[in-house]
Amino acid sequence: MQRPESARQPRWTIRALVLLITAMMALVPWFDTASAHGSVIDPASRVYGCHQRWGNDHLNPNMQQQDPMCWQAWQANANAMWNWNGLYRNGVGGNHQAAVPNGQLCSGGHAEGGRYNAMDAVGNWKATTISNNFTIKLYDQASHGADYFKVYITRQGFNPITQSLTWNDLQLVTTTGRYGQSQNYSITVNTSGHSGRAIVYTIWQASHMDQAYYICSDVNFA
Repeated sequence: MQRPESARQPRWTIRALVLLITAMMALVPWFDTASAHGSVIDPASRVYGCHQRWGNDHLNPNMQQQDPMCWQAWQANANAMWNWNGLYRNGVGGNHQAAVPNGQLCSGGHAEGGRYNAMDAVGNWKATTISNNFTIKLYDQASHGADYFKVYITRQGFNPITQSLTWNDLQLVTTTGRYGQSQNYSITVNTSGHSGRAIVYTIWQASHMDQAYYICSDVNFA
């Protein structure tokens, strides 16, 4: 005997809700929890800055004119922008220059299968104004700790708007000791003689395993 229409309706209602929820979830960017680690938030790394400025408005066509370097990065791989804290490589063993070729420093040598390649693009990235004595602030969502941080600054005369970054363009200005597990780290950098546009390049060697992060922050020394 056929069931009354009133008995069948709840089943169809539930099925419709499931289909609606599934469709809505497909519109939400997938955040890879395996890549949920950290990045320099001040002076903002390229990927973090792009996420902060446009994460809630990444489909805005005005980005192409207002922030063209972030525009090309979002167009290249939006998933990388959502995973702003996953730019790392495993098993480098401290041999950073061998693992990360010239021209690929800001992507960590095409880390994560090339997901962050747009970070190597040469152009007028948004820059943070800093002085010669400044503090790097790094947020570590997973509280990995650090064996050390290495901080480099591009040599005076290097132009990040027109030149691709190489190891020879960098001066090592700070090497730290170990940091315990925390979500927030501060690295004091004291230097002199810098003016104008530059890149601050931070290597974060995490403590939980052989995992190294490679972070480009665009700055303007004033």
